[in-house]
Formats: sequence, structure tokens, C-alpha cells
Amino acid sequence: MPELAKAELREVDADMQQEINADRWMTVQFNPETLKVTYANRIEDPAGPGDQRGPQARQFVGAGTTKLAVQLFFDVTQDLGQKLPGKLLDVNDVRQLTQCVAYFITPGGDPPKPPMTRFVWGTFQFDGVFEAMEETLELFSFEGRPLRASVTMTISQQKVTTFAFRGDAAEPQGVQRGGRPAAGTRPQTAAPQGSNLQSLAAAQPGGAPGGDWQSVAAANGIENPRLLQPGQLIDFSLKPPAPLD
Repeated sequence: MPELAKAELREVDADMQQEINADRWMTVQFNPETLKVTYANRIEDPAGPGDQRGPQARQFVGAGTTKLAVQLFFDVTQDLGQKLPGKLLDVNDVRQLTQCVAYFITPGGDPPKPPMTRFVWGTFQFDGVFEAMEETLELFSFEGRPLRASVTMTISQQKVTTFAFRGDAAEPQGVQRGGRPAAGTRPQTAAPQGSNLQSLAAAQPGGAPGGDWQSVAAANGIENPRLLQPGQLIDFSLKPPAPLD
């Protein structure tokens, strides 16, 4: 039976490219029930005399924002093999777990700022900075130790972008389809909206292998290289399957 994919919080660099400080990554105890993503553009009514009413008067005045809202649950009333970043402990206070989440909202460095965060779960990926975290302690022991908690967190990024996809989580790691490695086992390029395979291949370091974007299309099973789907993942290192004898 395939192993259940667990959501994770990971730290990334300031450019939100490289994952860093793996010893601070947090694997959730229970996967969230829902993920809420909110997209918003900054729209304002122009100031000034005259009749400015109507939708034509509203103007886009700044970059949009994207926010992810997630609620996580933690429980230490049973031995569930809770794993803290970098070590296994006998956890008897639920805040030993929630403090691992709080790391991502705590400013550090000079000047102080919270770490950049990547939330990943299967094919879902969201990069941003913690905007808010709310911890609710829901059950206490006789000694007053908190045993159960829920954490509601909001992660935001100062832009509205196309979706970021990770590898095909429904496919076990290393499984091959048609002689090709499973999606997500090699670095892949996400296609921007309105892009085509020819231009993406030309933008690769050294261009497409052998300058042959047709082979890249065949290797990735791309039917329409002139119009790619936004976020479509392309592995430029693949080679087309060998012809059958």
C-alpha cells in the first residue's frame, strides 16, 4: 500500500528557489482538511473632481497578493510517533510540536525577519512568508500540560502567479510510465501562461538537448508544443523512448 503523503513546512532562501535548513522542516501530524487560497489585486477608486462612479473609474494600482490559510491539529494524548525536526522525542506537551510551526513566524537575523516558508503537500506547493498564526490549546492534563491544539496559519506572497505544481503524488517514487521516470523525480520546468515549447527550450542553459525541441516534446508526451498549459511540467533532460523493432 502506498505511503500516505504528509504536508510539510520547509524553509527556503530569500529568492524562494532553494530549500534550506532541513533540520527545521516540520512534517504535520495530521493532514489538513482543507486548503484555502485567496487571490487579491489592489484596486482603488481615483480621487478627484467629477463623476468617478462606475467600473471604468476603478484602477489597478499595485501588485496583488496571494494568501494560503491552513488549519493544523496536534495531539499528544497517544503515542503517534511524533517527529520533531531533527530528532525523535517523548512528546508530552503539545507545544513541543506547535513551537516547530512557530519557528516560521519568528523573526531572526539582522535585520530581523521571519524565514521564507514553503508549504508542500503532494502536488500542492505554496511559497511565502508567515503573516499570522493562531494557536488554540484545547485539552489539558491534570498537571496542566496542554495535550491537544489547533493551529491556524496564514502564509502570503506579494504577487499573484500561476499555480506551482510538484510531481505527481499519486505515482509512487521511481515508478516509470512508458519508459520515463515518474514525474517529480527530476528537476522540471513549469510552463508560464501563453508559452510554447520552442521558446522554453531555447531559454534552457545550452538550449534543448541537441537543439531538438521535437525530441523534448516526444519524451514528455506533449501533444501541442505550440501552446502549453499554464504550469505544465517539462523535463528537458528526458530522451524520447526508443522506437520498437
